[in-house]
Amino acid sequence: MTVLDLVAPAPVRGEATEFRLLGPVAVHDGVTGTGIVPSGPKQRALLATLVLHAGELLSVDRLVEELWGDRPPSNAPNALQTHVARLRRLLPSPGHTWISTLPTGYLLTLGQATTDVARFTLLSGQGRAAVPEDPRYAMELLGHALSLWQGPALQDSRQGPLCTAEADRLEEQRLTTLEAFHEASLHCGRDAEITCDLERLTADHPLRERFYDLLMVALYRGGRQAEALGVYERARRHLVTTLGIEPGPALRSRMEAILNHSPTLLASRPRPLDLPSEIARLQARIEQLVWDQEDLLRRIQQEREGR
Repeated sequence: MTVLDLVAPAPVRGEATEFRLLGPVAVHDGVTGTGIVPSGPKQRALLATLVLHAGELLSVDRLVEELWGDRPPSNAPNALQTHVARLRRLLPSPGHTWISTLPTGYLLTLGQATTDVARFTLLSGQGRAAVPEDPRYAMELLGHALSLWQGPALQDSRQGPLCTAEADRLEEQRLTTLEAFHEASLHCGRDAEITCDLERLTADHPLRERFYDLLMVALYRGGRQAEALGVYERARRHLVTTLGIEPGPALRSRMEAILNHSPTLLASRPRPLDLPSEIARLQARIEQLVWDQEDLLRRIQQEREGR
């Protein structure tokens, strides 16, 4: 499996409402299974800002700066109030108060809702931690995390400093996750499968040394030592020309290991599949999913009965 093979999980009815920011800003209504997309970049930016700071009071001034920068309209507080009112009408589950108006600003409460950012962060952290001991499982977790991305984070919704900073942070986390995914792939002996993917990533991110490092290992294991050394020279050229610096010690060490045919470059044999443990682990996950679904259905029923 390469990153290009990843497919985002399809929306399923019965899930909690989920706010989606890893791509176009939207809301997935877990009851109806439908997607809700606010109209206009300011509406989407307002929703994204409130979701990113859920549970936190955002002042009117801060939200005005986020939507209009240093050139707000003369009636900016009223215009903001109008955008908030439209969002309230748009969001699902009318029995839940999503956005509260407070004396100095607005606050969004997630309640039982989730976000794709939280799911991505959890899966990425678990997957990166699993790479050394269980690379197969790490690939599964990291692949799931990456499949949540449907485009650049907060796509078409980066109106101000809050969303811009968060989008940059999330992109850095995505790239770190991609690095871990390919590292796990190398641990599983999939160097031939990921070489083209890594070639593309080094072209797209020419200053990111880790992608060069992983590509050099993949090429060396494929008997392409000269090409692996050529990748190092390409990395060095980009770094010197753009930043005026030489490659870091990790990349230099990798180049020296290739020159010396270091045995550390050889693929380690993946840990044999422990079938009973794997079945037990999958069974536990299934039981947890069933419990979560039953609990969610109970809460949905209680909410409907309380209306």
